[in-house]
Amino acid sequence: MSNEWWRSAVVYQVYPRSFADGNGDGMGDLPGITARLEHIRDLGADAIWLSPFYTSPQHDAGYDVADFTDVDPRFGTLEDADALIARAHELGIRVIVDIVPNHSSSEHPLFRAALDAEPGSPEREMYIFRDGRGEHGEEPPNNWQSIFHGSAWTREEKHGQWYLHLFDTSQPDFNWTNRAVRDMFEGVLRFWLDRGVDGFRVDVAHGMIKPDGLPDESEEHRQLMAGDPDVVPVYFDQDGVHEIYREWRRVLDEYEGDRMMVAEAWVPKNRQHLYIRPDEMHQIFNFGFLGAGWSVDTITEAIMTPLTFAKEVGSPSTWVLSNHDVIRHATRYGFEHGYRFGEGLSREEKPDLELGLRRARGATALMLALPGSAYLYQGEEMGLPEVAEIPDELREDPAHKRAGVPGRDGCRVPLAWEKDSPAYGFSSTGKAWLPQPDVYGERAADQQDGVEGSTLEFYRTAIAQRRALGLATGDLVMNESPHEGVLSLTNAGVTVLVNTTDQDHDLPEGAEVLLASHPDAQTRLAANSTVWLR
Repeated sequence: MSNEWWRSAVVYQVYPRSFADGNGDGMGDLPGITARLEHIRDLGADAIWLSPFYTSPQHDAGYDVADFTDVDPRFGTLEDADALIARAHELGIRVIVDIVPNHSSSEHPLFRAALDAEPGSPEREMYIFRDGRGEHGEEPPNNWQSIFHGSAWTREEKHGQWYLHLFDTSQPDFNWTNRAVRDMFEGVLRFWLDRGVDGFRVDVAHGMIKPDGLPDESEEHRQLMAGDPDVVPVYFDQDGVHEIYREWRRVLDEYEGDRMMVAEAWVPKNRQHLYIRPDEMHQIFNFGFLGAGWSVDTITEAIMTPLTFAKEVGSPSTWVLSNHDVIRHATRYGFEHGYRFGEGLSREEKPDLELGLRRARGATALMLALPGSAYLYQGEEMGLPEVAEIPDELREDPAHKRAGVPGRDGCRVPLAWEKDSPAYGFSSTGKAWLPQPDVYGERAADQQDGVEGSTLEFYRTAIAQRRALGLATGDLVMNESPHEGVLSLTNAGVTVLVNTTDQDHDLPEGAEVLLASHPDAQTRLAANSTVWLR
């Protein structure tokens, strides 16, 4: 157990397009990441997770992969990937890479071959093609809806069959009942393991196996989904996915160094632990914590439920507040009830950014006090907010293009490193694939480095204290609340108080403050803040 680094790791997510641009073309790349790895080391992170950098037409920001074993020229070369992995290891940072097994790009050679091939051919059996319904096959095979809105089926011209895409039309789903698909992905795993990666974040880990017969989704089920986030589409969370992960686990266990997998699986709370049984995944993202509102009841539920289920299978829980798919939590907490989820931030919405950052720091202090591993999203350590003011013509998220929703581009705006540099230090030429707002310059890393009370220094201190106090491997106990709206818990001898109200309270007499999420919480339990006490 002592070598299972992932049980207690702080993992920093790098979104390559937006982290750092090494060649000045306005798009982040692998050399840019390598040049900024010291920032991640100084933050105290144990590992980085890299969102996709593989060959891709970028219809879905790299999650439409055209070659799973090569680097897209926009991001560099395989040699650049090797250099990044080597440099990260020199700095004591492990490397987790994304793997996207549910689907490929429509420009993948296998899918292009499938389009050219006859129905029923081995080439077509790599994907999910079906004849349509209706007199002339003019209707989709079933009524499934894409995650990115609209039908999950598109009709191809040559033979008039339909292919399944749970996401964009440019992302056809693989046929995971085909042994050839499974063998191909085992080769992909080995390719990157042989290059030294320490683990995989598995995209849409609940999506590869579809229900037998591809049945319609009933109206009753859709109504349940509309009212209960624990109800998922009929095509997700099929039991057959677990056989795949047992095969993958045997592959990872062949390699030294405790290689790991973490599942991105939006599944009911009482199903999460099935993905992290001892012979399957090592971790699963706890999205209930990310989606919890700023209240004692919702936070308590989001902590205790996953801890309970994870303990049943001997796995640590994971904690995450922001990623590349959701509104940044420095903005999300700026709404009246401390919660705003959904498909991006519209220009009309006006959250209180000062309140949002204050609560976000409090939520982060809570997250880093919990047992298990913590996942950070690039820029949250600078307190960067969601960006709503992006011209529609520059938005690239397929959800925006298909349905007109704001989409996820607002959390993917390039980072700010130096206030007085072109593109705030993201790119030497001043180019940036999405425009950066003025507030990014004000919160640039160089404006916070060494500044007492800054968000960057708060993160550095909290991560260091987390390690020194042994919080990641402690046993958590929930305490009786000392005040209405205040959450109290103890872990590894440290008492954590989270004040979700606008009312200040006195700290317990004689308590030593180990960490305060806000500078004015050193002598009192300030409104919308968190303290660690001993």
